[in-house]
Amino acid sequence: MDIIDKLTEVFKEFPGIGERQARRFVYFLMSRNGAYNENLSALILDLKKEVAQCKECFRFFILNKNKEKLCDICANTNIDSSVLMIVEKDSDLESIRKSRVYGGKYFILGGLVPIVEKNTKSRVRIEELKERVKKNHLQEIILAFSLSPQGDHTDTYVRNELKELAEKQNVKISSLGKGLSTGTELEYSDNDTLKNALKNRQ
Repeated sequence: MDIIDKLTEVFKEFPGIGERQARRFVYFLMSRNGAYNENLSALILDLKKEVAQCKECFRFFILNKNKEKLCDICANTNIDSSVLMIVEKDSDLESIRKSRVYGGKYFILGGLVPIVEKNTKSRVRIEELKERVKKNHLQEIILAFSLSPQGDHTDTYVRNELKELAEKQNVKISSLGKGLSTGTELEYSDNDTLKNALKNRQ
């Protein structure tokens, strides 16, 4: 395998990128001058140095001067901590946050639960989520996943995993309601759609 094929394989690991697009990325980089590629390499290396993962919600964020391990959302005591929204990934969190239709805290599950795979705990942060629920005084947990077969399966899985704990702590578990079309990715939903889905949660 030559360098072009190796780099193509790397780009194919990006979400939503297939063989053709990955190869186009490689040829694009070859058409740039050395300074462009050096700058890109430096930025990729700096990404790991300047970005951390929040120990509470697992969101990636830019490190502050004090090198805190809490993102600005989790560290903000003015944000309602009685409601916790569970999302699949960072981009979902950012979409909801920018829409300004929700004012509570978040938890990033780290993916959706595969429908046919039995070993799900290695794919999502279910144990970390349980710990978060245990130590927080929550009134409601909102499951906010894409409306797809895998999203629905994840909703059911997380609901079942949290059922006993939620009943013990008298925490309501709800899911996004009508407003999202079937098959819709949460990160691509507009503000009105997210607002209606949150308003009609059940």
